[in-house]
Amino acid sequence: MIALTIVIPAFNEERRLGATLARVQAYVASHAELASRTVILVVDDGSRDGTVALARAAAVEVLSLPVNRGKGAAVRAGVLAASGARILVCDADLATPIEAFPLLAAALDAGADLAVGSRRIAPTITIDQPWPRRWFGRGFRVLVRYGLGITVRDTMCGFKLFTRAAAHDLFGDARIEGFAFDAEILYLARGRYQVAEVPVAWRHVEGSRVTLGRDVMRAARDLVSIRLRRSRAP
Repeated sequence: MIALTIVIPAFNEERRLGATLARVQAYVASHAELASRTVILVVDDGSRDGTVALARAAAVEVLSLPVNRGKGAAVRAGVLAASGARILVCDADLATPIEAFPLLAAALDAGADLAVGSRRIAPTITIDQPWPRRWFGRGFRVLVRYGLGITVRDTMCGFKLFTRAAAHDLFGDARIEGFAFDAEILYLARGRYQVAEVPVAWRHVEGSRVTLGRDVMRAARDLVSIRLRRSRAP
């Protein structure tokens, strides 16, 4: 039985994906409980560089979307294809190191259905974002908290661990394809699943796929869409 599927969304990540996969594979190989029971799944979000070839050369599983649709679409496709009893979603830049996995696993061991890596519970940021992204993040958190009623303090950290049942249920119901997908998942989880917010180390890595301006507007639109869709649900 597959104990863990590690889902890594990737869009034009040829430059840094190789180092990430090597580090994740080394971590898995060094833990007996994971070594033969873990699948690493790279979800290519319509990349135009050598991302797919690099992932295949690393001997991991690859799921390719035919066109670039957004991080939310890539993560959803990977999660729904995952067969592990637990599903870890982590970013291709490993801004949160794979070595933080046991912290999230402990939360699931204690009864949580979803463990959310958080940069907001304790001072765990070693390299912070440039100020425009910091201010965008703060504004987004305010909208998420007061617009959607989500009390998780860090919805956007790209390091989350799910039970398979919770992941397939939540992502099967999700619709947001941009990076606001995290907010939708946590909105859907309210009252349905136990969510644990776990402090993790995090560092800013250059090469973000977020474009301020375009993505700010898209995020605001997506948050309104989440609220309207759920308010109309029977």
